[in-house]
Amino acid sequence: MSGASSSLRAAFSHCVQQVRNYDYHHYLCLLELPPELRKTAFALRAFNVETSKAMDIASDPRIGLMRLVWWKEAIDKIYVRKQIEHPVAQALASVLSENKISKGWLKRSVEARINDANREISDIPEKIEDLEKYAEDTVSTLLYTTLQAGGIKSTAADHAASHIGKASGLLLLLKSLPYHASRNRHFSYIPAEVAANHGLLVKEGGRSEIHLDSREGLCDAVFEMASVANVHLLKARELSGAVPIEARPVLLESVPAQVLLDSLNRVQFDVFDPRLARGVLGVSPLWYHVKLKWYSWRGKY
Repeated sequence: MSGASSSLRAAFSHCVQQVRNYDYHHYLCLLELPPELRKTAFALRAFNVETSKAMDIASDPRIGLMRLVWWKEAIDKIYVRKQIEHPVAQALASVLSENKISKGWLKRSVEARINDANREISDIPEKIEDLEKYAEDTVSTLLYTTLQAGGIKSTAADHAASHIGKASGLLLLLKSLPYHASRNRHFSYIPAEVAANHGLLVKEGGRSEIHLDSREGLCDAVFEMASVANVHLLKARELSGAVPIEARPVLLESVPAQVLLDSLNRVQFDVFDPRLARGVLGVSPLWYHVKLKWYSWRGKY
């Protein structure tokens, strides 16, 4: 038993380190959770880290896709209690054995990433609603499962989680545009409708492409998408009066979304401005930490 318990401790330690290394702004959010929920939240967030970076770290897109499919199959195995030799899978199996967490939410998040990875280079989302759905499937689902793990049953909390996930997902896609541009995938996360509104959509050879030649047009497109994210944050906060106190630490993930939105505003929505890459989401780590603590202390999100 001591060997198994030592292995499990190592697995959870690995999860914490992965989240700290790859998702620092959310790592700080999870530290504000009640101790009894923290372990589960770190396992879930580490699972998200594994799936979100699968395509980025793969030398060949096919390898990244295989990794995502592996995780989809791993979820099935975990729910029938099959042993998997992977630290995040081991931690996930442990928390799933102790908490009632919907398998559907976990699979939905991986399937959304698989569908995204399978898109052809020329496939451009038509409307911003397509990206809102992707954000819902990959980010809101994390909040749903964490609320489930905490035994929190609240329609208001679920609705707030949906809005926060959409806002966070949209804003992080905007922040990642320079990275995806460097990998020739920048067009993947600007909807055709938004691009057309700001002169970024060009039709060549019978197909549409997004060109980033106009910095002003790009800033305007980013502003339009960020405005949608802002509306989601406002709607989430409008629900705060009906959200149970015990759910609010889970919804603190609205704070990094707001910080990123404010940072985008400061650089006039120019995602290529180097200030966005500084500190934590464009602000000093100390300021970010103080802001998060202030919301947590006041029971706000």
